[in-house]
Amino acid sequence: MFLTGLMFGSIVIFMLCYKERVLDTQLSVEASVGIGLGIGALCGLVTMLVRSVGLFMVGLLLGLLLALAALVAMEPFYHPPTVWVPIGLLLGVGMLGAVLTLQWQRLFTTLSTAVFGSAVMTVTVDYFIELLLLVQYVYERVKVAPARPLCWYSWVILGVWPVLALLGVLVQWRVTAEGYSHTEGEAGRAGEGHGDVGSEAVGGVGSSQALSEWGGFVGRSHS
Repeated sequence: MFLTGLMFGSIVIFMLCYKERVLDTQLSVEASVGIGLGIGALCGLVTMLVRSVGLFMVGLLLGLLLALAALVAMEPFYHPPTVWVPIGLLLGVGMLGAVLTLQWQRLFTTLSTAVFGSAVMTVTVDYFIELLLLVQYVYERVKVAPARPLCWYSWVILGVWPVLALLGVLVQWRVTAEGYSHTEGEAGRAGEGHGDVGSEAVGGVGSSQALSEWGGFVGRSHS
């Protein structure tokens, strides 16, 4: 959750500082990165320490990523006439993802982390191959800019995203998501440990009493 809050807050604040004027001053890239990292670290701490805020942020991020994927997928068939269409889609799907994550925590946390991690890896591949051409295309879909055709390898890079997301879900489902509850957390597992110790103690006392009764019975038989 810390990494989710860190990256989400850093990216949003960096885009705001770099694209907009702050106090009638155009900030440099270095200043925007510094401000973004600082506020992103604060967002990461809040999402890590406050569980409900962290789950809300995880679900919101899942909804935003799915909305972006929907905008890219429907562009060959439908071009939004106004910028309010993608904004409404982003807000609606983002809030729906946040609410669903608060309701079904383990399922949607697994989905969100897998989708977000695969998106980061896809952007990394896009940077080294196309210098963020695919990211620019997604950003233009949000701004409702005129569509320009993508090369076939851009679609191949985009296809890596769902494949890696599915792989991430499978790994978390089969390996890392066993025996942990986001509702109970460490307290739940600690309670289970204390319950095991208590049952062992009760079992030991019962065994001692049984041995004592058996010894008394044998003594009375010999007498």
